[in-house]
Amino acid sequence: MARCAAGALLASGAVAGPLASPASAACGDRAYNAVVQRSLTSWTASNGGSTVYRGSDFRAAVQAAIDSLRPGRTAKEWVLVNGNGSMSAGSRISLRDHTGIDLCGTVNVTGSGSGDNAPIYARDVRDVEVGYLSLTGRPLYGIFMRNVQDVVLGDIQLRVSGGLGVRIDNHGNRGVRSRNIRIGQVYASGTSSHGVETYGVDGLSIDRVTARDTGESGLLLNDTVNATVGRVDADGAGTGTGYAALRFANRNGRIGGGYPTNIRVGSVKARGGGRGVFCVSESGGAVIDEVDIADTGSNAILLENCYNMTIAGRSGTVSGGGEIRIAGRTEFPPSRDITLSNLTVRNTTIRWSPCTGSNIVLRNVTRQNSALHWC
Repeated sequence: MARCAAGALLASGAVAGPLASPASAACGDRAYNAVVQRSLTSWTASNGGSTVYRGSDFRAAVQAAIDSLRPGRTAKEWVLVNGNGSMSAGSRISLRDHTGIDLCGTVNVTGSGSGDNAPIYARDVRDVEVGYLSLTGRPLYGIFMRNVQDVVLGDIQLRVSGGLGVRIDNHGNRGVRSRNIRIGQVYASGTSSHGVETYGVDGLSIDRVTARDTGESGLLLNDTVNATVGRVDADGAGTGTGYAALRFANRNGRIGGGYPTNIRVGSVKARGGGRGVFCVSESGGAVIDEVDIADTGSNAILLENCYNMTIAGRSGTVSGGGEIRIAGRTEFPPSRDITLSNLTVRNTTIRWSPCTGSNIVLRNVTRQNSALHWC
């Protein structure tokens, strides 16, 4: 996918409309209200004919550009950042209501910090968009958003050495979910935690998550409802842990007191790492159309106290690695309405243990050198 249009300094004053498809154009190819430009070691932030910052502090320059946008606006205004910059892990760039930003360059995060600091931070805001972000270093979070609405993340590239990639939650006020979150693609490598994590979200659309050697899950959905995910592609996600390429947890998919189908995943590819697919702690309401799982260190698939889950609605293969298992903890109601179908399973045990639960279906499954232990 195209990145920055070199030297793109578009005229300010025009407000771009919502992105029809996240990051569908090259970085820099839209109209901007404020521009942050690097020249040698100096940064200049300008809005129209006014300079709002000049100096050596990358973070301060970007924040000044954001803060120079029209106060009280009701439509999105845009900031362009041209050039590679660095900032401390103990600092943040804060988005305001109705703000879009394209970072056409790489942001390197240095030093250490604590709390919820992130190069891109948003809390209690709405209508924000990050068209492009490329990140290196060791952030606490690459992107951290809390109690937000109407969010678009376009092309997010995280090649880091620690931290959590993208987290969007509602933990400032759990009575109000974060809503209407649209993510184009996230590439996350080297995180010490998850590639992408949501908690307390209603209305989530993700085109693609690519995870490489993440410390924990590639994609983790907690207490999230009405979600559509195109593809999860994970290699080495959660190696040596119980995390998974794709994990559902903490009543994910629960609406009211039930689990109607409201989580839809196109495909999951998992190579190595911890688990392939993991549904746990009273989660469910999901259909995964296709799976391609091989050589996981723990369970290829583990469905534990999971309700109304279908794997794989269209087709799938599981090869080697840990077993496919239906399981349960006594502190939660047993699994029910589980369908494993259209699978070819090679060199992997299929196990239902303990023998609790109801309407657990194994259908159209071809086993090759794979034992079946079924209740």
